[in-house]
Amino acid sequence: MTKQRHDYDTHAYNPAFSRAYLAPKYWGTWLMLLIAMPFSLLVPARGKHRFAQWVARKLVKKKKGTILNAWLNLEACFPEKSAQAREAILVDTLTTAGAFLLSFPLITLRSRQWLQNHCDVTGMEHITRHTDNGEAVILFVPHTWAIDAAAILFASQGLPVAAFSKRQKNQLLDWLMHRQRVQYGGNCYEREAGIKPFIRAVKRGFLGYYLPDEDMRDESSEFVPFFAATKATLPSLGKLSKVTRSHIVPVLSGFDAQTGRFVIEVHPAFNDFPTGDSRTDARMMNQQIETMLDGQLDQYMWILQLLRTREDGRNIYQEAKRKRAS
Repeated sequence: MTKQRHDYDTHAYNPAFSRAYLAPKYWGTWLMLLIAMPFSLLVPARGKHRFAQWVARKLVKKKKGTILNAWLNLEACFPEKSAQAREAILVDTLTTAGAFLLSFPLITLRSRQWLQNHCDVTGMEHITRHTDNGEAVILFVPHTWAIDAAAILFASQGLPVAAFSKRQKNQLLDWLMHRQRVQYGGNCYEREAGIKPFIRAVKRGFLGYYLPDEDMRDESSEFVPFFAATKATLPSLGKLSKVTRSHIVPVLSGFDAQTGRFVIEVHPAFNDFPTGDSRTDARMMNQQIETMLDGQLDQYMWILQLLRTREDGRNIYQEAKRKRAS
């Protein structure tokens, strides 16, 4: 399972390096890279963890921007917890995020063998039992900090993925992130290209990489429980499963901030999915995320506007921002 695939899709997103990236507007990005690369190579995991934890304890007190998003999400999802308990979750979350960001360049700077040696994978049989029989698989991957790690690892083992990507505002970073994601194979598609290229790729044997927890402001979203909150959840995974005849296999792509190792947990495929009822499908998806995050809430990107779309039309993030400004 180490043969690399080269069947690249010409419809896939494929940004190229531009001489414009050498312009002064990108010098700050280049400087950041010149600092980050030796830091990731030379500083041990313990040092990265301590530094990330120190920064996290400073950031958690600043209730604005994405940090405010996280506070609001945790309050909505865990109202039974005290403010101190939610703060502890957020400190751990930001620590994991920081340690991961300081380590992620290693996936490109080091070798394929280094990556495979620094990943702890459990449950891989839940994927291979289907792929070995030529059956299609769509991976169900929540927004963790190390969300790309599993895709890159699988591609390095001859199981490339097909995924959707969001173009970054910084074009240099966008190019760098894309090159890292597809360094061992795989295809990324922009949402503007539609769903058909993704479906074709899954049918051709690529692992579909589906992110189930994005709030897309779609009218077809179902409002179903997510922990103690109510979240707008797209039930389209059920339709994708039927169209591609895929097994839906949950994967948590995590990172151990203390050891610097990537932790990939593959769970058994969904049973009796889709159910034929979009609301039930959406609730099953959120329940699966809750199960995967049990005991490791720090892995999740609580900084996202997870609860942006609401049945009552309110925007809790904008309301909180205006309240702080007044």
